[in-house]
Formats: sequence, structure tokens, C-alpha cells
Amino acid sequence: MATESQINVDPRKIFTASLTALALAVVLLFTVILPAEFEFDPLGTGRLLGLDALAGAGNLALEDDQLEPHRQDFVEFHLEPFQSVEYKYQMDLDAPMVFSWSTDGGEVYYDMHAEPAGLGAEYAESFGIGNASAKMGTYHAPFAGIHGWFWENRGRQAVELRLYSAGFYVGSTIFGDGGEFQRNPEPVFE
Repeated sequence: MATESQINVDPRKIFTASLTALALAVVLLFTVILPAEFEFDPLGTGRLLGLDALAGAGNLALEDDQLEPHRQDFVEFHLEPFQSVEYKYQMDLDAPMVFSWSTDGGEVYYDMHAEPAGLGAEYAESFGIGNASAKMGTYHAPFAGIHGWFWENRGRQAVELRLYSAGFYVGSTIFGDGGEFQRNPEPVFE
């Protein structure tokens, strides 16, 4: 058995090791534990690492009674070659939407983007750009403003484009060659 005189105990090393362990614990708390367990992500690492999806309420999000009722929408566009249209929804911060759009076979160029309320097009942010004949998914508005798609038929044949959506949006606007048109998708329930 080792005696006290045989064990080399350095108080400075113990103090340094304790401070290092404490610092590591604080870093793990703010980068991993709080985002994954409590949906609190002050550094943004939970979103970056996908840990925010692990939080307890991540599978169910209940909306307050004071919010607008959820709405559903269906709209069709006929796009001749090199014709474009833009369709956007008015959404509040973190408002969810489920969408599905498709063409009758031809690919279109698309840009899913949003503009913050009151700031204008120069502050627009894109969330998906490419060429496709169909896309579907979910979207949570990262800020209040207008959120939607720009589509352009870059092919040689006309295409029919159909958009289905459901979500917590207030209204929608069509931006096209003929001007700007407001639409008011009806609430599913009132």
C-alpha cells in the first residue's frame, strides 16, 4: 500500500484539472445539453448540429389560440417558355407550412426565398435554388415577412405548375407579368 510520502500530490495540478473540467462542462452545457434537452440554443450550435430536433417538444408544436387559423391553398400557373411567376405567403416568425409543387413534366428553375417585413428585396434570403419538376417539404418562417417561390420556365415547351400548401399564413401575392395580385386563402376551420 502506498504511503502519503510516496504519492506526489501537487495542489496546482488538481486546481488546474478542476478548472479544465468545469470549463468543459460549461461548454457542453451550452453547445449540446441545453439545445438537445431544453430547446434553448443561445450559441446556435444545436441548430447547426441538428440537436434541437432532439428536444422534448420537437415532435409536437401546439399553436396559441390567438394565432391566425391554419389555411390551405391550391394554385395553378401556366408558364410559356421563358415566362416566370413569383408566389409568396405573408407569414409571421416561425409560422409553419407544408408544401408540394409539381409541373406536368417539364423542369422549371425555382428559387424558394423570403423577404423580411419592411426591409425589401435587397434583404431577401434564399433557402433553395435549382431546376426541378417537383419539390415538397416543410418550412418554418425564420422571420416575419413574405415567403415563397420564384419559378421560371427555361424550356422550349409550356408547363403547368401546381402548388398545394397548408400552414399558418395570412394571405398570398402573385407577382407576374400582369402585375401584383393579392389572394386570401380560406382558413380550414374558423
